[in-house]
Amino acid sequence: MNLTRSEKEKILKKVSRLVEKKHFNPKLNGVDWLLTVQNHTSRVLNTENPEDFEKEMQVMVSQLKTSHTGFFHRSARNIPARLAINATVENLAVDGQKRWMFQDVHEGGPAAAAGIEPGDIVLETGHTEIRPPSPLVFKMGDTVALTLRKLDGRELVVTLKVPTPKDRKHPVSQPKPVLYERLADGVGFLKINMFPGAVGIDVARETDEAFHHLRDCERLIIDLRGNTGGGIGGLRLMSYLTPDKIPVGYSLTRVRAEKGYQREKLPRFGRIPSSKVALVWLALRYGFIDKSIVVVTEGLGPQKFHGRIVMLVNQHTASAAEIVAAFAQENSLAMIVGAKTAGRLLSGTAFKVGHGYLLGLPIGAYLTWQGAMIEAKGVTPDVAVDLTYETLKKGRDDQLEKAIEVAKG
Repeated sequence: MNLTRSEKEKILKKVSRLVEKKHFNPKLNGVDWLLTVQNHTSRVLNTENPEDFEKEMQVMVSQLKTSHTGFFHRSARNIPARLAINATVENLAVDGQKRWMFQDVHEGGPAAAAGIEPGDIVLETGHTEIRPPSPLVFKMGDTVALTLRKLDGRELVVTLKVPTPKDRKHPVSQPKPVLYERLADGVGFLKINMFPGAVGIDVARETDEAFHHLRDCERLIIDLRGNTGGGIGGLRLMSYLTPDKIPVGYSLTRVRAEKGYQREKLPRFGRIPSSKVALVWLALRYGFIDKSIVVVTEGLGPQKFHGRIVMLVNQHTASAAEIVAAFAQENSLAMIVGAKTAGRLLSGTAFKVGHGYLLGLPIGAYLTWQGAMIEAKGVTPDVAVDLTYETLKKGRDDQLEKAIEVAKG
C-alpha cells in the first residue's frame, strides 16, 4: 500500500530520532547525520511506490557505514543468501564475466537441501539473469528456481525452497549447527556453522557431544568458515580452548561508554546453563541491568589437543564467530588460517517505525579483553589462504589442506 507524504514524513522523523538517540556510535563514523537526512529527504518523500520508498530509506541509513543497520518492511524483506538459505556467495570473474559463486554451503540448510554445492555459479534466479553488483537475495517463504553452472560445466535448474522464519524481526534459516569427524593421524575436525539461540543451550549441548567424540584427538581443526554468528553459545567452544577461567571480552552499550567504566567492575557471564529452566534466573540476573557485560570462559579443564589447535575462518565468518576467532588469536590458543573475517560485530536490534517498517540499528559494541574492536576490521589470519574457483574445479580445498598441514606441523 502506498504511503501518503505525511506518513512518509512521520517515518522519516522517527528514523532520524532513533539514530540520534540509539545508534551505538555517537560520532557515527564521522557522518553528519542531520545533513545526510536533509540530503535524502526529497528523494524519500517523492517516491511513488513502497519499493522505492524502502530503497531510498535503505540508501540513507547505509551512509552510517555500520553493520546491523538497515530499513525494511516486515512482510517483504530481502534476505542475503547467508541468512536465508545458509550459503555464502562470492563475487568473482568467471570466463571474463562477474558472477556469484556459492562458497560455504551448510549442511541442513535450504541451499544444501536443493543440491547446491561450493563452486556452483549462479546464472539466473527465476529465469532472470543475475550478476554482480545486483545482490543475490531471497524473500522468506518463497520458492525460487536457480539456474546454476556446475564445476564440470553442466547447467541445471534447482528448486530452492526458502523457509518462513520463526522471528520476523530476525529472519534467518538455521542449518545443522555442529558437525564433527576424526581425520587421519589423530586430527579432530569440528565445524560449527552457527551459534543459534540467545543463550545457546542447545548448541552448547551439541558442542559438548562433539568434544566427547573428539576428546582423544591430539590435534584439532575448528572450521568457522561461513559462520554467521548468533548468540552467546560460542562461549562453550571458547571454554574448550583453554583449561582456565579467563576473560574473553565485553559488550559495551552507548550509555556505559558515555558515562565511563572499568571493565573489571562490569557484571560477568561465565556459564551457559544446562537447562532452559535456568533462563528465568538469567532473565532476573541480567534482564534489568545495563547490557555491558564481561564474558569469561567456563574452566572446563585441560584437553589433549591444547596447544595444537588450528581455526579456519574466511570473509564470511562474522559476529559471534569473530568473537571466538579473536579470543583464540589474542590468547595464542589457536593458529588462525584462511581469509580475514567480515568485521560485523556490533549488537543490533530492530525498532518499529510505523506501517510495518523496521529500522535495524547497532545498539552495542564488543571489545576483546585487550580492548580491540573487531567491527569493520575483522580478524586477520596468522596464515592467509584464499579459496579460489580454480582450486575448487580441481576438487581441492586449499584452506583445509593448509589447516591440516599446520595442525600436523
